[in-house]
Amino acid sequence: MSDDQVSLHVWRVPRRAVGSAMLRMAFARRHLSAVRFGKFLGTGTGSTFGPGDTDLTRWAAITVSDAPVRFPVWDAIAERQARIDLEPLVSRGSWSGRSPFRPTGRKTDGPVVALTRARLRPARALRFWRAIGPVARELTAAPGLLARFGVGEAPVGWQGTVSVWRSTADLTAFAYRQPEHRAVIARTPADNWYAEELFARFAVRELAGDRTVLGWMNENLTDEVPADEEQTER
Repeated sequence: MSDDQVSLHVWRVPRRAVGSAMLRMAFARRHLSAVRFGKFLGTGTGSTFGPGDTDLTRWAAITVSDAPVRFPVWDAIAERQARIDLEPLVSRGSWSGRSPFRPTGRKTDGPVVALTRARLRPARALRFWRAIGPVARELTAAPGLLARFGVGEAPVGWQGTVSVWRSTADLTAFAYRQPEHRAVIARTPADNWYAEELFARFAVRELAGDRTVLGWMNENLTDEVPADEEQTER
């Protein structure tokens, strides 16, 4: 098992704090000095993955470090928050020219998180958004999907998704058996949408905080993911 501390941090802020959140994003690099790799991210609902999908009341960060990382300046303005500690299982591609995750290659029968991230070629962005709409609708109804939302380093051209699945089998079934998603995968080499892309799959080590911040979709499946006993959900 990798010794890396990989965590996804997500905050829900009240509308009155959106300005404060955007100011924190402007100085985000100051808060990443203690990590080996980190990105602060805006989020979206994951319904369209286009510019109109932005959710200014939810913000996120992904970090890779030697020890647990906390962000008290974000906690101070959040009304709800969640953190998922992750074990990288598979990682392909690059992010800002780096391969940030060191995959263990381990198999797991438990819950998994899929992270996709891409930097779109400007001339191809409109075609990409048109193609991805049916996939987003398909994703919402996918069996085994527990939560999903969009992420990005900028509202336009920097696209990503976070999705939480009951099992690797459920994720694989969506990725390779759902017709719309399979069609997009087949088109990607020819359409050349991405200037850079990354896909990673993680095992869930622990989930702390309020799962609704992640867009949790099924109240009956909350026991599928291990929770931090020291931090109760709000």
